[in-house]
Amino acid sequence: MSQQYPGDAGSTGSTATIATPAGEDITTQRYEEARAAASRAMSTITIPEPPGARPMEPEVAPELLSYRGFKFGAAFFGWLIAISMSVLLLAAVSAAALGTATILDYTTSDAKAQPGAALITAAAVSTFMLMIAFYTGGYVAGRLARFDGGRQGFGVWTIALVVAVLAGGAGWALDNQYDLIGKINWPDVALSDNTLLLGSIAATAALLVLTLLMAILGGKNGRRYHDRIDELLD
Repeated sequence: MSQQYPGDAGSTGSTATIATPAGEDITTQRYEEARAAASRAMSTITIPEPPGARPMEPEVAPELLSYRGFKFGAAFFGWLIAISMSVLLLAAVSAAALGTATILDYTTSDAKAQPGAALITAAAVSTFMLMIAFYTGGYVAGRLARFDGGRQGFGVWTIALVVAVLAGGAGWALDNQYDLIGKINWPDVALSDNTLLLGSIAATAALLVLTLLMAILGGKNGRRYHDRIDELLD
């Protein structure tokens, strides 16, 4: 294959012939086709996620991003549900325990004979009931807010903690003025003050941590309801 080019001014009318390989155009075309095929193949490759990897968050339309973040209204109503569930569950457990004690003829003297076991049982049952209550409250908050269920569950727990601290402060102020705690007829427990103090601290710490985890978990599960609906609509 050859190409002709006009000559210079000194050789008017003359032409120069440059020979090119006959298969150069075919080789170039094949190279371009191979590169385009490789590009298409790379664009369709999907890398599988390793086992146990977190699922990707579903894409959210830009106009819905303003609804993300912590929502006080959802957390507040979730807190109301958590408090209501706490009262109902603890009342139901108390009634069941009273009925069981009556059937088994378990008296106060029997509880005083084994104060450690009685206190541990009461603390464990109460903590479990509150965990269920805060899970329910977090779930409701996550359903109401639609986005960021974990934050809504944390908000439920935070509101409960703030209210508990305010109520404790008000009770402390009233006790200093009217000595309310001194007027309560406390049962005699055959345990030292240090044992009761350490047990109270451990029970309080466990209660705070477990209710926090359950509230966050409930909020995330409440949000999954909306995620499933979004998957069906896509």
